[in-house]
Amino acid sequence: MSIFSRKDTATAPTAAANPDLAALTGDYTIDPAHSTLGFTARHAMVTNVKGSFQEFSGTLHLDGTDPSRSTASLDVVMDSIETGNADRDGHLKSADFFKADEFPAMTFRSTGAEDLGGGDYRITGDLTILGTTRPLSIDLEFNGAAKDPFGNERVGFEGKAEILRSDWGLTWNAALETGGVLVSDKIKLSFDISAIRTA
Repeated sequence: MSIFSRKDTATAPTAAANPDLAALTGDYTIDPAHSTLGFTARHAMVTNVKGSFQEFSGTLHLDGTDPSRSTASLDVVMDSIETGNADRDGHLKSADFFKADEFPAMTFRSTGAEDLGGGDYRITGDLTILGTTRPLSIDLEFNGAAKDPFGNERVGFEGKAEILRSDWGLTWNAALETGGVLVSDKIKLSFDISAIRTA
């Protein structure tokens, strides 16, 4: 299947909690207003800093009868990064990290999908950051499907993955007097996605 979801399901009807997956086959557009793309990095070896991207767009094609034929596409605006600290956000957008002026977008294009059973899936694809493209696998949980009060048919997914930022050329760091470095190489990614069926 694909990445992503669920913020609308709390108020959505529950009749569709266990839908026939075949009936979900179709094209969907990710709803940024009810989705979150987040990340977590270790800071100074002692705590976690969390952030998210506020602007992104994407599409899904779900094949309920053969999930391996499902696809996902995602485009993220790097200038929309937000960690709750303006100075840190500015540093992340700078040449030390994402070079947002030169590389305004981060993209993901799926290349395969796998049904792991029990509502769990794994999607693989190409993640491009700073012009470098490397493979990424995302483990997903299908949260369900429902029609919202406005008549939109929604599906929801939660996903998680881990990357080494150095694999994409994100190597800036600073040494600590007590040993170790300021920013971890390992970054945890999280996806909470709600997508609406395309009319």
